[in-house]
Amino acid sequence: MNNTNEALDAEKKFKTSVEEAQDYIENFDILETINNVGNDEVFTPVKVCQQILDTLPMEVWSNPNYKWLNPCDKNGVFLREIALRLDEGLKKWEPDEELRRKHILQKMLFSIGLTRFTSQVSRRTVYYCSQANKKFDGKVDSEGHSINGYAIGNGAWFDTPEGNILTPKTEHSFVKGKCIFCGTNEKGKDGKPGRYSDPGQLEHYAYEFIHDSDIKTQIQKRFFGGKNMKFDIIIGNPPYQLTDGGGGSSAKPIYNLFVEQAIRMNPKFMAMIIPSRWFSGGKGLDEFRARMISDKHIRVLHDYLLAQECFPAVSIEGGVCYFLWDRDNEGKCKIFTHQQDGIIKTSERYLNENRTVDILIRDEKSLHILKKIQQKGFNSFADIVSPRNPFGVGKLNDELFVKNKVPEGISIFGRFDKGRETKFLKKGFSVTKGNDLVNVWKVFISKADGAAGQIGNPIPARIIGKAEVGSIGTICSETFLAVGPLKNREEAENVVKYMATKFFRFLVGIRKNKNMTQDTYKYAPLISFDKCWADDDLYRLFGLDTNDIEYIEKHIKELD
Repeated sequence: MNNTNEALDAEKKFKTSVEEAQDYIENFDILETINNVGNDEVFTPVKVCQQILDTLPMEVWSNPNYKWLNPCDKNGVFLREIALRLDEGLKKWEPDEELRRKHILQKMLFSIGLTRFTSQVSRRTVYYCSQANKKFDGKVDSEGHSINGYAIGNGAWFDTPEGNILTPKTEHSFVKGKCIFCGTNEKGKDGKPGRYSDPGQLEHYAYEFIHDSDIKTQIQKRFFGGKNMKFDIIIGNPPYQLTDGGGGSSAKPIYNLFVEQAIRMNPKFMAMIIPSRWFSGGKGLDEFRARMISDKHIRVLHDYLLAQECFPAVSIEGGVCYFLWDRDNEGKCKIFTHQQDGIIKTSERYLNENRTVDILIRDEKSLHILKKIQQKGFNSFADIVSPRNPFGVGKLNDELFVKNKVPEGISIFGRFDKGRETKFLKKGFSVTKGNDLVNVWKVFISKADGAAGQIGNPIPARIIGKAEVGSIGTICSETFLAVGPLKNREEAENVVKYMATKFFRFLVGIRKNKNMTQDTYKYAPLISFDKCWADDDLYRLFGLDTNDIEYIEKHIKELD
């Protein structure tokens, strides 16, 4: 017999739904509903903003003299969350609510919008109006609400429409077709104005903070009328890249420019959230990586292997991180590695603790295993891996192919309409580089395999794709790298099997971020390929213990 009261249950469900809706309305945050302007500019969720602010010491929230700067404001979320904390932390200093808030907004919080649009959004968030000095005009609707709106303090707290949230006022400085500050192209491949230099486009994305060689003077002029004043805390989420030359791997990173410029400002504290791909360098990031891992002022680092944990709406290969830079204190860095499985690994070490390691390795266990292997003194597998586009092959079309191989002709391995396949090239096809690899045995491996993942994302990860034997007289398209020269087919097949081992892929994974380059294979040892290697053989050869092996086996996927 059913003893439930359906009417009562329905009433309870109704009440629960109403309460949930009411709770949502009361806690509704408009900033959570704004999508990103583009792939270059990723808005910071409120929760992530709060987590970044949590890295700062408590004393900053009770100091009324500090000046804060967000040099890359997108929607005002950082200034708003900072203002809320300061409003609470400065109550003892100034009990009067209006005077306290006026001081916070007038004297403490400053930002530069990335664009005209984001400047207006930020002012709307912080000042309740896109014009900081807009006063109430007396016009109300039937419920007594202002029709045209007005700024906080009825517009009396600021003398200008911008207040302390400035609209960028700068342009790119082109020399020989490239901006000397951000590197964007003045013109596209078609000769027309580039994406960021089109005079007919409202926004040129000439980010003011990185388009000045004397940023201290420029900032003092813009905010303080030239007075010798400085910022104590710089915080933000800079744009990550410029994509005028094409997206993906061809995009130019610029977040590093914001970090470097902020450090030049020499604030007391600096915190930013940026992609983690600088850990292993890459396009335009090698110098930045070297500078960052040798900087002992970086005291806290949160590393997210899965970027969606911070930015659910976007995909950022290699993950993201935020860090705290402390001017007055040097020491080891507290590292929090947020894995895809929800586990947070913690460690405290110098970012360049091992002088033989030129990258930031994400976790101590990987570093421990690498140290053991390096002690054996083998050369690097990268020594036999080609640079990008090993044979200088340009764009391929069907006119270059023939049905049957011609005498003294060459074949090309690549990814075509039917997937991976080998095609025959016309007689006389010119190889512009890598001639020493044409008439020898070698191995081909894909240079782009983001889907294969990184160590820790996913668990387990594949790391690289399937390697293929390249026979004598065969070259590859720019989609692949070449490994060689190798003595014979047997040696080539042994290399393929070695590259398929979990041992090899783990060491490659330590350096992998997005695309695979010659440098990605630097930590894999170069061994003799006269024999076929299996994981058990390699574990014994390099003296790995049970814990090391279990760690590798857990994180590296079996290949089909």
